[in-house]
Amino acid sequence: MLKKQKITLKYVAETAGVSLASASYALNGGGSLGRETRERVIAVAQQLGYSPNQAAKTMRTGRTSTIGLVVPDLTNPFFPQLVQTVICALGEAGYETFVTNTLGVKGVENRSIQTLIQLGVDGLIWFPISEASATEIELHGKPTVAIDRFVPGLDGVVADCYMGGRLAAAMLIEKGHQRIGMINAPSEVLSVRQRTMGAREYVEEHGQLVWEVEASFNPDLDSDVIKVLAEKRVTGIIAGADVIAIGAIRVLRSLSMSVPEDVSVVGFDNIPWCELSSPPLSTISFPIHEIGLEAVKILLNRIDNAAEPHKRVVFDVEPIHRDSIVPPKNMCHD
Repeated sequence: MLKKQKITLKYVAETAGVSLASASYALNGGGSLGRETRERVIAVAQQLGYSPNQAAKTMRTGRTSTIGLVVPDLTNPFFPQLVQTVICALGEAGYETFVTNTLGVKGVENRSIQTLIQLGVDGLIWFPISEASATEIELHGKPTVAIDRFVPGLDGVVADCYMGGRLAAAMLIEKGHQRIGMINAPSEVLSVRQRTMGAREYVEEHGQLVWEVEASFNPDLDSDVIKVLAEKRVTGIIAGADVIAIGAIRVLRSLSMSVPEDVSVVGFDNIPWCELSSPPLSTISFPIHEIGLEAVKILLNRIDNAAEPHKRVVFDVEPIHRDSIVPPKNMCHD
């Protein structure tokens, strides 16, 4: 059986009637070529089935055309949205993506990042576990964009979580709720503290904060959270994340309380589960798609322009009105 001939860049150039340099420019997006010449070379390469030698390209350019994406928890439906956005955007730019899930554990986070750096990725898009972990990990000068955190010395893309907290509280207050409880997400994360602070301040300005507890990013709520829900002292609940809100709705239902007739609930993030929840969950939209695209844009620019000043981008959030909030009944227990 005859071995299939490997199609080389030189053969592509000869077939397209251009120099070897022009063929390289056309296929790598560089140089100064006319549009017609570039398109002809690309078409010839596709017809011939040309596959570039990545190892040779890496040795020539010092780049691998790979990016590392580091996220803390793929069981939370918030993060697959980010992963999908980043993979698609990087793919369109000619990059492959290595995704690692740090499981919310600092040691795993550090090992994952060091492994990606050793593999030679051209840059990192990183959703750190916390501010502490973000400042403790050595990045060895690797171009890196942090998401949801502003890390000294790195580019960063975040959402206005403080305003998001205020908007979440306003959704309840504007419907007439005065006695409100808060189930906050873990407080070691700055963006969570910001959304908590915004919500707390707004409630205290316009209503009454009856109780405040903390829960993990999980719909399975701890006993202390279930205990305050069972007291039936509030007409509205602000949850620090949608997964927490969905868990609260489930607990309230088990306590023979109806959402939103007995208690209205608002979440934060606008994960896909919100529309599938019963009732569909009112929430604050965290613009994860837009943030992912911006992170890719900033990182690719950083790779090519290492000396530019670092960028910090803040995206607005917005309330999403669904069916989990209605005006309160006059049936709140003291």
